[in-house]
Amino acid sequence: MPRPRSLTPDQLASAALAVIDRDGLIGLSMRAVAKELGMSTMGIYRYVRDREELEQLVVELVLNAVDAEPPASGAPWRERIEIMARRLRDAVGAHPAVVPLTLVHRHRSAGAMRWSETVLALLTEAGVEGERRVVALRALLAYVVGAIQQEHLGPLSGEGTVAITELPAAEFPYMTETARCARNVSADREFFDGLALVLRGLDV
Repeated sequence: MPRPRSLTPDQLASAALAVIDRDGLIGLSMRAVAKELGMSTMGIYRYVRDREELEQLVVELVLNAVDAEPPASGAPWRERIEIMARRLRDAVGAHPAVVPLTLVHRHRSAGAMRWSETVLALLTEAGVEGERRVVALRALLAYVVGAIQQEHLGPLSGEGTVAITELPAAEFPYMTETARCARNVSADREFFDGLALVLRGLDV
């Protein structure tokens, strides 16, 4: 008789997420998660078929934390979409090493579908429909996910900015000047000013 299951999907995903938060994606393995849970590596396979299924559970756990309820209807549509972008940034930014997994598994995530459904409804209210709405949603997702990656996984602030300012100014005049200006741009300002540029392009 098979042993009864004792772990919920969320418990398994939480253990995997703890490994990722501590050791990065490179540290994620069935053995590492089993150790986190205090069980044998083979025991993990009673719950998931392989690492891919484990990754899906992690993405679902992170994206389920995103509040997908429509923001208050009294605000302009751009402000309401900004709220949705902030919610996604906050939830995923709390576990930045998971960002690459969200790109791979978002289409199977109910949390991602709920967020997208709300954003699509807001775009529709604003008069963005049909193929233009397709492009609008994908542009917003590309911006938000890309901005999270840049902020957490490959930031140009700190040492990166300093290195660019030290490039030969005669060869890279605009890069060096822009890097000097970047020292005064916070992560929040970069994210929301960039988002405003994208949303202005959707004006109807």
